[in-house]
Amino acid sequence: MNLPARVGLIGCGNISGRYIENMAKIPEIELAACADLVAAAAERQAEKYGLNVLAQDELLSSPDIDIVLSLTPPPVHYAVCKAALDAGKPVYTEKPLAAAFAEGKELLALAAAKELRLGSAPDTFMGAGYQSARAYLDEGIIGEPVAVNAFLVWRGHEYWHTNPAFYYKPGGGPMLDMGVYYLTVLVHLLGPVRRVTGSTRATWAERTIYSEPLKGQIIQVEVPTYVAGILDFECGAIGTLITTFDAQATGLPNIELYGATGTLNLPDPNTFAGPVQLRRTPNDSWQDLPLRFGHAGRSRGIGMADMAVSTIEDAPHRASAEMALHVLEIMEAIHVAAETGRHVELTTRCARPQPLAEGNYPGVRPAT
Repeated sequence: MNLPARVGLIGCGNISGRYIENMAKIPEIELAACADLVAAAAERQAEKYGLNVLAQDELLSSPDIDIVLSLTPPPVHYAVCKAALDAGKPVYTEKPLAAAFAEGKELLALAAAKELRLGSAPDTFMGAGYQSARAYLDEGIIGEPVAVNAFLVWRGHEYWHTNPAFYYKPGGGPMLDMGVYYLTVLVHLLGPVRRVTGSTRATWAERTIYSEPLKGQIIQVEVPTYVAGILDFECGAIGTLITTFDAQATGLPNIELYGATGTLNLPDPNTFAGPVQLRRTPNDSWQDLPLRFGHAGRSRGIGMADMAVSTIEDAPHRASAEMALHVLEIMEAIHVAAETGRHVELTTRCARPQPLAEGNYPGVRPAT
């Protein structure tokens, strides 16, 4: 593989525009072609961004494609990633790694057998906000981590998404859809989780779509829409994570990380920026900490660029399949714990990804 790595995009839905626009700003990767099972979707993005359209099989077999980028809906992540790996292509997928933990394990085994790279979003932990938070935490700014509380509280996709039904079907729900962002940054900060427990509920059996073009249609809800988990990290910290599509409003923070000597108030993990705030005593006010890293704007795709560079450097890539599989097991285990009324011991572990070098640079490595 040479740089810039040539990317073949499969899946030209809502999120694809952000990736396409961001890839044009990241020097280590370039978009070579796109494909979608719905031909009109691929043609629409191709016309808008000047792309080459291929059928999916043509894209997977093309010698001009170095990395496959899968932006398909979660229920087909496994099938698309497997097809790419079977075709001998490294693949980077949107979150989650797969719709089920067993599928994720199969993908890791296949990638290992074929000696191919497998990566997965989210890569927001590589942005300015959470790289800065990691640096401050590792420097001991709040002392030993004690606990963390995280909250994703809102009213669901049917108010804005053009086709929101799959968020309420197997492979969807607030934990797999949005909890993945929270868990990824928590593992980045604190390391792996050893066991979980949780409670869940589905508040409404049906949801009405309020957004166009499907306004007025009814969605049958097949997954929990309020998911609360308790996480025991291997480092000793205790975590609380609540994700829900059932609330109209909240005054809660995104993430608060409590240490023995201070507290960090952390940004929305679905973004790349800050603020990162510190408070040391009950009488202090919150203090904004400087962001010491780049990628504060929309930067989706830097995880894939890091995978390309790491391939050449023969180094671990940060948005790794191992971390994505661990996060997927956590999310599934919270649901299992709720169904069985017990703690669930996790079977996977992963290393905390290496931090980036400080500074504001256009790609994923400083210029040499």
